[in-house]
Amino acid sequence: MRFLGALLVGLLGWVGSTLAGEVGVTDKTILIGMTAPFSGSSGPYGQDMRTVIQAYFRQVNEAGGIHGRKLELRALDDGYETDKAVANTRTLISADRVFALLASYGSSPTTAAMNEVFGVAKVPLVGTISGADSIRQSPKDNRNNRYMFNVRASYANETEAIVNQLVSLGFKSIAVLYQNDGFGNSGLDGVVSALKKHNQTPSAVATVERNSTDVAKAAAIIAKANPQAVVMVTLYKATAAFVQEMRKAKQAPQFMTLSPVGADLLVQELGDEARGVGISQVMPYPWNDTVPVVREYQNVIGKQAKPSYYGLEAYIMAKVLVDAIRKSGKDLTREKLVASLEAMQNHDLGGYRVSFSPNERLGSRYVDLTVIGSGGRVLR
Repeated sequence: MRFLGALLVGLLGWVGSTLAGEVGVTDKTILIGMTAPFSGSSGPYGQDMRTVIQAYFRQVNEAGGIHGRKLELRALDDGYETDKAVANTRTLISADRVFALLASYGSSPTTAAMNEVFGVAKVPLVGTISGADSIRQSPKDNRNNRYMFNVRASYANETEAIVNQLVSLGFKSIAVLYQNDGFGNSGLDGVVSALKKHNQTPSAVATVERNSTDVAKAAAIIAKANPQAVVMVTLYKATAAFVQEMRKAKQAPQFMTLSPVGADLLVQELGDEARGVGISQVMPYPWNDTVPVVREYQNVIGKQAKPSYYGLEAYIMAKVLVDAIRKSGKDLTREKLVASLEAMQNHDLGGYRVSFSPNERLGSRYVDLTVIGSGGRVLR
């Protein structure tokens, strides 16, 4: 009898899961997958994102979940390495059997994962820390892009805003330091394109390898050109090392960098030397609680974390996914989720809007320019 009782419980659980009708969805849970760096030099970025997403999922679950289902997050560390991100994505989909993906990180990792794994498997990914054009193509041009939903502006949007600002201030000698990967190449292309509109070309170009701080050669190349400004398409450790090398060489250009650098981490790395560095941002100011989505984000993290641009972006990614799941109804499927996301045209998240359509995956064109002030404070 005891055996029959256990068998009956198991069968009922299996039936409940089967009736849900989709991989990663049971009558009680929805399993979401995430691959991002939780270790290595980029680890603080991923850790911040994961903390925020877990806090938001907990809030949603405590309020009853979505149509009675609780959200679960399965997060794997890829160390900001493309091969590992691809392998993690494959594990999340094939072994862990997640319903959808959330909050990826990096241009090369996300592009490879999309074209090799989740696009082919038809599993949606909402949000990635990347502004690369490769993940913003229309699904008409790359069918794998149908399953990629961006929530941030592109690197072309960011670099155009930076270049326009520098040119408006009279700068005519603008150099570029870029990371040698999809992120850096996309940013370099954006700077070159934006400069061309003003009949300019970069006064010097140098590169640094991903996950490296070996910038001495790059600094020597750019210092030789004596530029008025340098646009750095790099992450915080390489950015900090480059600024320090340039100052050792008695160079004092206007340093500008893109949103993935992470202002708080750059300040931690550079200290007072960070003052004056300009940063383009693709999210609202995370300390301005007059913006509804920022206020919500601050309430979600409470004292668990300090406000940051990365944290706010993770919150917005998660909120887009949750809103779309709610709109998809009780009978949840991946295709219904895709349809709900594609119906988000000018969708207001509380002072920040995203927009998709069957042929549009840009998400947003929002760009704000900031500068690091005294005491490491980010100023608008």
